[in-house]
Amino acid sequence: MSVLIRASASQSVCPGTENKLSTLSDLDQQYRTLKKLYENCEVVMGNLEITSIDRNRNLSFLKSIREVTGYVLVALNQFDYLPLENLRIVRGTKLYEGRYALAIFLNYRRDGYYGLRQLGLRNLTEILNGGLYVDQNKFLCHADTIHWRDIIKNPQAELLVVPSNNSRRCHRSCNGRCWGHQEDQCQTLTKTVCAEQCDGRCFGPYVSDCCHRECAGGCSGPKDTDCFACTNFNDSGACVTQCPQPFVYNPTSFQLEHNPRAKYTYGAFCVKKCPHNFVVDHSSCVRACPSNKMEVEENRIKMCIPCTDICPKVCDGIGTGSLQTAQTVDASNIDKFVNCTKINGNLIFLITGIKGDMYHGIGPMDPEHLNAFRTVKEITGYLNIQSWPENMTDLSVFSSLATIGGRSLYSGISLLILKQRWISSLQFQSLDEISAGNVYIFNNSRLCFYNTVNWTTLFRTPSQKVLIRNNRDPKECTQQRMVCDRMCSDDGCWGPGPDQCLSCRYFRRGRTCVESCNLFDGEVREFANGSVCLECDGQCEKMDGNAATCLGQGPDQCVKCLHFKDGPNCVEKCPDGLQGANSFIFKYAKANNECHPCHANCTQGTPLIAAGIIGGLFIIVILALSVAVYVRRKSIKKKRALRRFLETELVEPLTPSGTAPNQAQLRILKETELKRVKILGSGAFGTVYKGIWVPEGETVKIPVAIKILNETTGPKANVEFMDHPHLVRLLGVCLSPTIQLVTQLMPHGCLLDYVHEHKDNIGSQLLLNWCVQIAKGMMYLEERRLVHRDLAARNVLVKSPNHIKITDFGLARLLDADEKEYNADGGKMPIKWMALECIHYRKFTHQSDVWSYGVTIWELMTFGGKPYDGIPTREIPDILEKGERLPQPPICTIDVYMVMVKCWMIDADSRPKFKELAAEFCRMARDPQRYLVIQVRFFFFSPVKNWPTRCPLRVLKVAKNLQYTEDFPPLMAHLHHFFPSVCGLNLDSLCTSSPGPRFHYSRASHANNTRSLFKCRRRLLIDNEMLVCSAAWTACRWPAAPQLMHPYPHDLPVCRRLFVPWRTQTHPPSRRHAQQSIKGLPCSRSAALSQFENSFGFRRPNPPHAQTEEQIHSNPAAGWSLPREVSYSGCTAADAVRYRRLSNLG
Repeated sequence: MSVLIRASASQSVCPGTENKLSTLSDLDQQYRTLKKLYENCEVVMGNLEITSIDRNRNLSFLKSIREVTGYVLVALNQFDYLPLENLRIVRGTKLYEGRYALAIFLNYRRDGYYGLRQLGLRNLTEILNGGLYVDQNKFLCHADTIHWRDIIKNPQAELLVVPSNNSRRCHRSCNGRCWGHQEDQCQTLTKTVCAEQCDGRCFGPYVSDCCHRECAGGCSGPKDTDCFACTNFNDSGACVTQCPQPFVYNPTSFQLEHNPRAKYTYGAFCVKKCPHNFVVDHSSCVRACPSNKMEVEENRIKMCIPCTDICPKVCDGIGTGSLQTAQTVDASNIDKFVNCTKINGNLIFLITGIKGDMYHGIGPMDPEHLNAFRTVKEITGYLNIQSWPENMTDLSVFSSLATIGGRSLYSGISLLILKQRWISSLQFQSLDEISAGNVYIFNNSRLCFYNTVNWTTLFRTPSQKVLIRNNRDPKECTQQRMVCDRMCSDDGCWGPGPDQCLSCRYFRRGRTCVESCNLFDGEVREFANGSVCLECDGQCEKMDGNAATCLGQGPDQCVKCLHFKDGPNCVEKCPDGLQGANSFIFKYAKANNECHPCHANCTQGTPLIAAGIIGGLFIIVILALSVAVYVRRKSIKKKRALRRFLETELVEPLTPSGTAPNQAQLRILKETELKRVKILGSGAFGTVYKGIWVPEGETVKIPVAIKILNETTGPKANVEFMDHPHLVRLLGVCLSPTIQLVTQLMPHGCLLDYVHEHKDNIGSQLLLNWCVQIAKGMMYLEERRLVHRDLAARNVLVKSPNHIKITDFGLARLLDADEKEYNADGGKMPIKWMALECIHYRKFTHQSDVWSYGVTIWELMTFGGKPYDGIPTREIPDILEKGERLPQPPICTIDVYMVMVKCWMIDADSRPKFKELAAEFCRMARDPQRYLVIQVRFFFFSPVKNWPTRCPLRVLKVAKNLQYTEDFPPLMAHLHHFFPSVCGLNLDSLCTSSPGPRFHYSRASHANNTRSLFKCRRRLLIDNEMLVCSAAWTACRWPAAPQLMHPYPHDLPVCRRLFVPWRTQTHPPSRRHAQQSIKGLPCSRSAALSQFENSFGFRRPNPPHAQTEEQIHSNPAAGWSLPREVSYSGCTAADAVRYRRLSNLG
């Protein structure tokens, strides 16, 4: 009988094989094995392999097979008829040679007239996966008449049918398609004859003859219970998409509730209980648990549960996972089994593994390496030993093996030991279960003890059999004293000695059978727990005579304690400082060696809370230091990796090093190097993600922006690799199915969000500068004939408040030299930013980008307002044709609004060019208050990251360490714009005047920012006290500026006492007055005000008439010369040196 499992009310399941063309032994044994496997079997869970069967064999037992989940192999046979008359479906979950679900070849005898003549597959109607191979069947008829495409589901599957020379005609009722020449052997078509409305198989040509969509292989009616086979799962005869789940949702209670109809998924069946040699994982029956789970047994059901700690080491067996292509254990893969406790699959030992395979360059195996299997406790598949080292006379390397699962079998066998002349004993001393499959021990000429084993105690099902033949005669074994130890029971043994018994006649100590336990004598005293001897606890005192030392396991089961007794337990000494409920417990021993607590008034106890606090603080300090060291090392490692990868130090945001990123130098990135974190935004033609780029072979993580183009973008969309200060650079391209563009990640996000969030701190100068930068970037695109098509504030990114970049070339289209416009395909478009000709005719030009530029400027001037807010998109064309446009922003003068209106002219040629727009806004930026009217706010922007915006004294400190980078020109322009406008200073004038630094006020251009000018500016910023002066005067003039006054609120009255009287008199006050004014301030403030005094408290060569405070405010051009000598009275030596360095002009 074969191994059968009732999968449903009407079908029984048996395991398949995967031997391909190999045979077990002779032809008789091959036939017997085939019959035992498939007799009374309806569903083959695996492959059906019919090979090497000779003539005149009765194969009628194959008629019961209705379904095969793997492939069907019929090869090297001599019978004339294949009686698979009820086989309806071959699922092809595994394919022969990776291609064929049905392979029939070489079925004839070369030197005779025997061979396969007819395929009895008259009910085969579907092959779900894989192709067909029928060839070299010398006597086979009618195979070439079958409409195989009606059977094979995949139209792309490989189909090879070579007709033989013995073809016979079909019966006239078969329309030329048949399995044999008789009338009842016509092919039944279930797919090509169906009505168009059928989405699967059918049982007739009409619309009402369609099978249920879950049917496979045809049907007898339209219901899911009329299917011949199921596409997905069979639930008690009904074809379903999935088996009933363990939990169902109750819409009344809004809870998941247990489903009493729940079933497990087993292959293509829904079963109430998994087979005993399978494992339950969630709601499925699986052969092995995943790597993050371990197998446990609860209520005799093996289940997969998550590991609480490190999972036991589970290794792949031969033909499984990482050893999928291996055929045997050999010298090349033996190391993979070191320290394994469980083999997920099979262990196979062939002669090519033991003695080497010179064809594949694999040498002989060192027998010592087989000791790697001493830790193996379970094999989920089978153990196949067909070769073994000659110097090893037993299989003791499997002494820890407890279970052979038999989840996959070798021709129905789970334990095979074949033709081993050197093995004398098995020595499976821990084996206690063979869950499925038969035992086959054959032709082992020296093997003994096999006949003593009671194999039935190891089997789990009554259908399991043991086949033992042609081994050593038991009489010879007895003569050689190769018999079981007298301590073994009648169940037999695995080898010589008391540790090889299947069960003990008397008692067992560990693995060894003994006559009695050491109850009253012996170095270690024991007690008997049934037939098992267990040691007494080490704290039990050995008793003399016939008195037992202990009554059970544990220190509380001792008859008498060896040292002391603390309550019920025997201990080595009384507790001394053990943790109690609220304090540490101390006890003392009385004369009878019993422990008692100290008196309540004893002060030896230590409060537990204090000790806990000290210990906790110590642990916190250690953890904090560990975290700090870890973070520091990680930061250093990241910086080194970035420096090595980019060949320069990383600045923020990331700017790729080296030459410009043109197409010749573009990086082609792998999809595995990119990781998307979150969506930053999406447009009509793609989505932008914040992401991480991890270059291959590096550990550094580089923040980038990833633009994924929609598939609808089409081949006309182009990405032009531009290099301009106001265009986002392209770092690389990932050529995945959907193209991914990797660009710089701008830390401040898009300009639309920026103006919305910082509208209270944005002035007219900054707005007009942004207009200029956007116009220059678009002018660069126009010069290169690139139409952007999606210009908007959301597609302009902020690198720093003074530097913005245009991005999103997902819609960009490069025009040819003779083209003036581009006609776009259908798809989503940003209507509210588009010109009228784009909406109506989908024509895009540089002048349509000018329209979008006008809308973008409108967004900035309204601080993130939505164009045409509240108006549906479909109404926009009508509104524009009527002459309506976006309203004038409140901050814009008529001059700025007229520029916007010009951008929105209907006639594209009437709109200004980007070159004209850049020049116009440059002109406006020179006098920003004239063109943009913003409510007076005092603001101070930070051009670089972490710039100290509030403390002018810190400006000097930071500027001292400033390097000449791309961030410095905006910084200098900002300081030059802010401080001179207050103090009346001009850095360019100071750096270029011939006699020496003097105080001037002018609106000179800052364009000539050369390195020499940079050095001069930086020197003035660091070495001069101008900034201190400027900050002080600002505080005096604008007391409502909390940004500057917050750090030093007490400086305002001192500033007013010092500064205003000096500037309103012809002569400055005396030194004594200044010292009285700064009395009580810290040394640093005293020095600063001393600098202030010496910088402004001096006479001019020809002093004019006295000035009032209003005159000073209105005309800050003072013309005061700068003294070189400064007093540092009241300062320490270190402070004096520091401020002398600040005031040094040389």
